[in-house]
Amino acid sequence: MSKRDYYEVLGVSKGASERDIKKAYKRLAMKYHPDRTKGDKSKEETFKEVKEAYEVLNDDQKRAAYDQYGHAAFEQGGHGGFGGGFGGGQGDFGDAFGDIFGDIFGGGGRRGGGGSRARRGSDLRYNLDLTLEEAVKGKTLEIKVPTLVACEPCDGSGAKKGSSAKTCATCHGHGQVQMRQGLFAVQQTCPTCGGQGKVISDPCNSCHGKGRVEKTKTLSVKIPAGVDTGDRIRLSGEGEAGEQGAPAGDLYVQANVRDHHIFVRDENNLYCEVPISFTTAALGGDIEVPTLEGKVKLKVPKETQTGKMFRLRGKGVKSVRSHSTGDLMCKVVIETPVNLSGDQADLLRQLDEKMGKSQSKHSPKETGFFDGVKKFFDDLKS
Repeated sequence: MSKRDYYEVLGVSKGASERDIKKAYKRLAMKYHPDRTKGDKSKEETFKEVKEAYEVLNDDQKRAAYDQYGHAAFEQGGHGGFGGGFGGGQGDFGDAFGDIFGDIFGGGGRRGGGGSRARRGSDLRYNLDLTLEEAVKGKTLEIKVPTLVACEPCDGSGAKKGSSAKTCATCHGHGQVQMRQGLFAVQQTCPTCGGQGKVISDPCNSCHGKGRVEKTKTLSVKIPAGVDTGDRIRLSGEGEAGEQGAPAGDLYVQANVRDHHIFVRDENNLYCEVPISFTTAALGGDIEVPTLEGKVKLKVPKETQTGKMFRLRGKGVKSVRSHSTGDLMCKVVIETPVNLSGDQADLLRQLDEKMGKSQSKHSPKETGFFDGVKKFFDDLKS
């Protein structure tokens, strides 16, 4: 059985604050705690589900992974569950938590003691603008990213072909030296090799010993259907190349969905305003409303008022993290006729005169409003 969305389990929105998440968890935990449910197995399972959701959403690293990969982030051997785009198709999520979130955009990575201190390449971020249609349906796009790549002539080592870096004579390859001042000893970065542990006596002419050069890479990015503004796609190893052959960083493609001229998106639901004539509003009828899949017919009942909301189920956005699909909410707005001819204006006046004798019957809101205003002023005078 597929797991429920963690935000749905706790009854909070995707943008909920840490305080809101803790508040929701406390309320549900008190409701479903085994001490209170007296052996009810279904409620015990619900409590476990709530606890699991809280443990993920209350941890910044786990929440970031869940927002990006969904439940696949915590499945054994998972790669994000979104095909080639998310996760870059390699590495496990133990690595994801250690490298992505522990050192994101810092370019450090985890490094053991001793040996070379060549730093892992920096992570990069690419802001990708998408139309609503592209975000909803998904698309494979090519992007150009200026970055640092491994130098080809020296294979990223920084040393001229045929030579190699030598162990630093000052720190003996440790990258650090110990300075003593009386009883105290202080370790600091080796001034000779800059903490690398090795020195290049014959540097490469192309990269001047850095092991990397500037280049604009063209990459293919698969955008999964349903992404929203703020969602990130990780491309492993596509960040900056590391110094002197060290591992490359990662590239994070962050989605930014542009405003649409018809629809407004709220998570998986879409909203739009549909103008209708006052004749259709009064007498009812069928109208055509837009969806992302084309036009559909909507039956408007008679005596419909401005602001009435109609829900078209399953016409919204399919969630990137679950199989659920949002709805399309259509708000009708009655359009007042403009540019009337003389005859048309006379017809409206005649209609108004005929309804005037029974105004409370035909316009109950208007009558009730002005009756309320009159009573308000009468009460002020008394």
